[in-house]
Amino acid sequence: MMTQLPLRIRLTLWYSTAFAVAVFCFGFACLCLVHRAVTDLEENELQQRVRSVHRFLEVRPAQETPAQRRDAITAAYDVSHGAKWLQVIDDHGNWLYRSPHVAEVYPKLATPQQLKQSSSYFTYIAGSAHVRALIEPITVNGVRYTVQTGLTLDKSLALLSNFQMQLWTLAALGLIAASLAGYFMSRKALSPIAALAREAQRINDRNLNIRLPALQTRDELAALSATLNQMLERIESGYQAVRSFTANAAHELRTPASLLHAEVEITLAFPRDVSYYRESCEKVLRDSAQMARLIDQLLALARMDAGTEILHMELLNLNELVEEVGERWHDRFSGAGIYFTVAGEATASWVEGDFVGLKRLLDTLLENAWRYTPSGRLVTISLRSVAQHAELSVCDTGAGISQEIQSQIFQRFSRWAEPLRGDFSSSGLGLALAKWIAERHHSSLILKSTPGTGSCFSISLKKVSAPDYATHLFTSNRDSSGSYA
Repeated sequence: MMTQLPLRIRLTLWYSTAFAVAVFCFGFACLCLVHRAVTDLEENELQQRVRSVHRFLEVRPAQETPAQRRDAITAAYDVSHGAKWLQVIDDHGNWLYRSPHVAEVYPKLATPQQLKQSSSYFTYIAGSAHVRALIEPITVNGVRYTVQTGLTLDKSLALLSNFQMQLWTLAALGLIAASLAGYFMSRKALSPIAALAREAQRINDRNLNIRLPALQTRDELAALSATLNQMLERIESGYQAVRSFTANAAHELRTPASLLHAEVEITLAFPRDVSYYRESCEKVLRDSAQMARLIDQLLALARMDAGTEILHMELLNLNELVEEVGERWHDRFSGAGIYFTVAGEATASWVEGDFVGLKRLLDTLLENAWRYTPSGRLVTISLRSVAQHAELSVCDTGAGISQEIQSQIFQRFSRWAEPLRGDFSSSGLGLALAKWIAERHHSSLILKSTPGTGSCFSISLKKVSAPDYATHLFTSNRDSSGSYA
């Protein structure tokens, strides 16, 4: 039920409840202290009355008979204590003095030797009056007496009742004032949140560049505003990335689709000979291969963004991977007039990784080297051990990459120069996928490049122990120079 109320109302209720509990505890403590103080005053008054009787009896002559002593105390106390609550009896049961009020309620009074304790306080009701009484034994000139004295509590009860009424009235007024103050304070405290909410409601997919007001209060609200702005920046960045990705993907797919359509349309426009149809089919095959490759990369990126792209980690020998990739690329580099070498390890280098993923990473790096390295230059794929890691590198001696472009080269749809060769233009997605594959292997794709001398991409993978079935000696199918024949 409480959770359905506005926050300012809940804060006010919590504050009012805490204040009410505090006021109740304070008021109860004040009542107890006042009651204790009044009780102490009453008991001191009763003690003084007992001491007054003690002093009176001390000054009486020692040879005075009980009857004379009774007449003396009666004559003295009827004037000052006649309307008060006083009884005095000696150890022989002789009454020295009895106030009429007490005699009606307490016709009997214990003698000193019958009392079980030195003094006792108690309260009783006489008619409509509440009386606080004290019974205490005293000894005067060798004679023991029991003194009972009392005083009415009407004034004390009226004082306490009046104090209690005024206290709870002030507490109620204070609670009302505190509740109103708490409501306005909570409203004032929550006004920045309301302003942030109003500003946030204005933001939609068409104005994601709007930011919430930056508060300078250095408190939780300022931290909330800053956090929301950071979230908006991430949302805007992601939204722009999706829009850019969609636009680029549409553009990239439109180009090969348009080429296919145009090629088929031209081919079917007029009768052709067999060689022309064959050449046209070859162009269609190349364009369809380009489209299939692009679609494959787009699907991989989509699965990567959705977190559904899974790499199958297993123990694999990097020497075998390097050999297999090198063999597949040998003829392609030879046809381009590029020197291609594979520099592997003499012993097997075992790591935990995804064979298909690492193969795709190396294919991407080698394809870029093939596209941008001039004929007569050198491209090397190498594997070497560095401490407890195995480092895979693809290095070329092409034109190199400038420092400005290096910061953008791993972005999607990034193109930095016209390739020297290739049957179709690059999609600009290969290095983005290669970077993701390296990160999934708990590594990173490092680029070192100097314009005019070439570029080198490398990834470092942690070595693991070889499986029991593996042989430690790796038999290479390369010649002694490390180059393919």
